[in-house]
Amino acid sequence: MPSRLRSALSAVLIALSCLLVPFGALAAWAAYGLADTGRYVTTMAPLAADPAVREAVVDTVGDGILRAVDEHLDVRPVRGSVRPFVHDAVRSFTQTRAFRLAWDTGNRITHDAVLRALRGEDERAVTVDLAPVTAQVKRQLIHDHVPLAAHIPVEHTEVPVLPADRLTKLRKGYHVLEVAGFWLPVAALVFAVGGIALAVHRRRAVVATGLGTALGGALLAAAVAVGRGLTLADLPADVPHPAAGAVYDALTGTLRMTAWLLLGLGLAVALAAWLTRRLRPPRRRRASPAGPKTPTRAEV
Repeated sequence: MPSRLRSALSAVLIALSCLLVPFGALAAWAAYGLADTGRYVTTMAPLAADPAVREAVVDTVGDGILRAVDEHLDVRPVRGSVRPFVHDAVRSFTQTRAFRLAWDTGNRITHDAVLRALRGEDERAVTVDLAPVTAQVKRQLIHDHVPLAAHIPVEHTEVPVLPADRLTKLRKGYHVLEVAGFWLPVAALVFAVGGIALAVHRRRAVVATGLGTALGGALLAAAVAVGRGLTLADLPADVPHPAAGAVYDALTGTLRMTAWLLLGLGLAVALAAWLTRRLRPPRRRRASPAGPKTPTRAEV
């Protein structure tokens, strides 16, 4: 194969590999990181101690209890005086081991329900039941002798997680991610190996591949940062942004780590290839074979 054709094919393969690196990392993270229930629960577990998340739980559960009281008991004038006790009780509950267990259980149940909806044909909306949390708070209020606490109804309060009208699109996107999460990283690796193998100057090809991988990692890290701002900007006004930001940071922690790993690994490979070329001792020129000696005039 001519050298120019080899160099052109090598450049195309290396460029494709570097282009697929950030997309492959993103697809693999979504398909194998978010879609694994055990990893998801482990990732979300530290948020049970996050102050912003706790306050969001206090507001959501506390307001839900007060709405239930309004619906079942004619005590609306008392709501203003009871509200601080209810929120304090919920806040106290969020600092207990029972809340951490309920948090992990709720995340596990919710994740399993979302996966079943994405992998199956059920068109019903995915919801989460807050009744176990309400029951725990009610017991705490009764223990603290809060007025009317014994009359708080413990009902199955379903909070929507995944609306039914979006299931079809999300299901298609999930199936695409399952395929892309495996094949995009494989394709990036195959293109990189093929590009380096075809290169006329393989050391330069390795340097180019390393720099391209580092650039892909940097772009992925920037995309995660930009995505955080866009995600928080699109949230409804009643959703607490600090809690949503904490959830986003927890979910994308592995993706950010992968981005920095690609950046560091790419730069390390490129630097190592460049240094081996610079530090390599110069080749000695081979002496030309001695031919028959021609006699000079003096020798004649």
